[in-house]
Amino acid sequence: MISIKKLKVGMIFSLLFFLSQNILADRFILSDDGLIDPRAQEKINQMGLESKEKLGVNIYLYVKSTYGLGDKIKGKDKIIYLKDHEAKVLKVLKKPYALMTMSVEEQHVNLVVSKSLEKIIDKNDILDGYVVPLLASKDRNTLYSKVSAASLNGYAAIADIIAQEQNIELESSIGSQGKIASTVWRVMMYTLVVIGLLAYTFVILREKRRK
Repeated sequence: MISIKKLKVGMIFSLLFFLSQNILADRFILSDDGLIDPRAQEKINQMGLESKEKLGVNIYLYVKSTYGLGDKIKGKDKIIYLKDHEAKVLKVLKKPYALMTMSVEEQHVNLVVSKSLEKIIDKNDILDGYVVPLLASKDRNTLYSKVSAASLNGYAAIADIIAQEQNIELESSIGSQGKIASTVWRVMMYTLVVIGLLAYTFVILREKRRK
């Protein structure tokens, strides 16, 4: 009798989760946990609506401050959990879709697309070129600013790539600004590394001369 009650409770929670996600799937920002600036949200929604109307593609964002894993789940179990969590969200999305997920505490970023978009969107190009550099930047910007910029940057890149494939121009596009931002960050990082190496070499040579 107890097991039947537990089963019913589990089914109710699953149904509520499904319904809540299904309602959210009508929006483009499924979750942001207060990490995305309202101005960035407005721009993302503009691009999302235009992409849906002109490109026939739904582009979604799912940003969380944490999945609440803590130190309890690590390694392969962590990866499995993250994939299962994303799978639940994917079930209620409207195809064709592109879903970018982000979890700050777990340091997890991913991009999943429906089958029809797999040959158009390069996951690694989007994440490595437009998202991760902004999240990982060692500057004075707050986490709030970084997540907002990375979310907007990645979202815009996805929309632009699909638009280019269909030879359609999006009025809401931010153009090459996203790539420029990432490129500037990379140049700065490489410059710092080179300066650091030169400084280190100079110190070593100076010490050798003293000896």
